[in-house]
Amino acid sequence: MHLPTVTRSFPARLQCAYNPGMSHFRLKTLFCSALGIALWLAVPAICQEKAIKKLPVAPTAAVNGPALYKQYCAVCHGADGKGGGPAADALKASPGDLTLIARKNGGHFPEEKFFAILQGDSPVAAHGSQDMPMWGPVFRNMSTNTTITQTRMHALLDYVEKMQVK
Repeated sequence: MHLPTVTRSFPARLQCAYNPGMSHFRLKTLFCSALGIALWLAVPAICQEKAIKKLPVAPTAAVNGPALYKQYCAVCHGADGKGGGPAADALKASPGDLTLIARKNGGHFPEEKFFAILQGDSPVAAHGSQDMPMWGPVFRNMSTNTTITQTRMHALLDYVEKMQVK
């Protein structure tokens, strides 16, 4: 019994891609070349370093802790204070977990130390870099009224203190 031969008819643009007589070596070479080109184009996009777009600090009218935290801290420390904000991956040093400050200080929230860091009087390596500014000087530059500046810093301190895990 003789089976009829089926010939395939491909559009002209596909005929070069399908050739039943093409050797396995040529198919592998063609496949590897296509894969190599695809990787060559894709790898730079995948490996691109994340960067923080640095913008001038926007002044605020807010003086309450939650609003100040959301506007100035959450981008790095996250809404929950655990260090997972949207900009966290792009920082050189990962933001600290603000909910563990009391636990790391024997169960007591170190108000004076935190306030000194916030004011810029007690340097913290991460908050002295261009990525994470000291907020005291930033708040002072927003207003010539020192009472408002102090109110903002105390409100932020109170809010972070309330975030502490029990």
